[in-house]
Amino acid sequence: MSDWRSRVLRPVRRIAAPAVKAEPERKPSPEESMDPRGHRPARRDGVRVLDGQVLDAALYRDGRRLNSPSSPADVRARLRDEPGTMAWIGLYQPDAEHLEVLGKEFGLHELAIEDAVVAHQRPKLERYGDTLFVVLRAARYDDDAEQVEFGEIHLFCGPDFVLTVRHGNAPPLRAVRERMEADPALLARGSEAVLYAVLDHVVDGYAPVVAGLQNDIDEIETQVFGGDPGVSRRIYELSREVIEFQRATRPLLAILDGLTAGFDKYGTEEELQRYLRDVADHATTVAERVDGFRQMLADILTVNATLVTQAQNEEIKHMTEASLAQNEEIKKISSWAAILFAPTLIGTVYGMNFQPPNMPELRWTYGYPFALALMALTCLSLYVIFKRRGWL
Repeated sequence: MSDWRSRVLRPVRRIAAPAVKAEPERKPSPEESMDPRGHRPARRDGVRVLDGQVLDAALYRDGRRLNSPSSPADVRARLRDEPGTMAWIGLYQPDAEHLEVLGKEFGLHELAIEDAVVAHQRPKLERYGDTLFVVLRAARYDDDAEQVEFGEIHLFCGPDFVLTVRHGNAPPLRAVRERMEADPALLARGSEAVLYAVLDHVVDGYAPVVAGLQNDIDEIETQVFGGDPGVSRRIYELSREVIEFQRATRPLLAILDGLTAGFDKYGTEEELQRYLRDVADHATTVAERVDGFRQMLADILTVNATLVTQAQNEEIKHMTEASLAQNEEIKKISSWAAILFAPTLIGTVYGMNFQPPNMPELRWTYGYPFALALMALTCLSLYVIFKRRGWL
């Protein structure tokens, strides 16, 4: 392990220098206070993490890799004494102390260092003197979980150096370094060429995410028209992922517009201008697709709500029809019950065991026929009444 990596990556409490101990305790920045990480893994995405945080560090001249630097001071000395030399250092979730050491050597602004310490930054482009600070949000689609994972890549691009800082689920940049080292002519164009390669890598990584989201939307459409009751929750969850993806892609257009606007002012080579415009075209396509996804999900949610309402209306209609049919049956039963109750009432009255002197018509010759006729007339009258009212 090189000496400068030992000094940069060693925790501050192990440094025995009195000056360091005499310094007052540094108040954590707001970004550090929001850091939810409890530890830093030793491995991530198949990339071996050297000394905890530095993934790779190298000097380049004319696009070809030289030996690794021995210390940050040695890097600055060689960059100053050897024109045409560029340093590229890659880090993974570094602590503030480590970035401050590098910041002093490369003249990084303290605000940019605070932003790079922890994630939770929106994509942006800022210039601090001759140093360009870029924040990118990378995305990866997890096929097994059917969800999008996000990470962050921060870049410090100076005239003769590049610092790349990865956070979270950001894709490894080893492939980018290998691609650039395999093309010395492109790497020889300097830090802007590295910035282009990282931008291109991030934008290319959006393609599988777009395809995965499109597949999820197709599945949701099938669920909506299939009447799946759990589709509303999935629409909501996918909408949140699309909104988060939109927050990663939409500001990227402003970053590329800012780089394009500075082509003449900062003397960007014409070939790099073409490369960056190509990345801008791809990023615009992705942003338009994401905007379309958000609108599609809003439309699907509206259609699903309409279908649910229609299904509820149909259910209410069926229940109403069943209730009306039941009411009709109750009317018929009630009508016949009333018709049958009339003769029962008459028969009950004349069936009482009263003495003949106290009960009229018991000794009448036509009492029995009269009672039968009265029962028949009452039943017929009730039948006619109920029939006219539509109960029978």
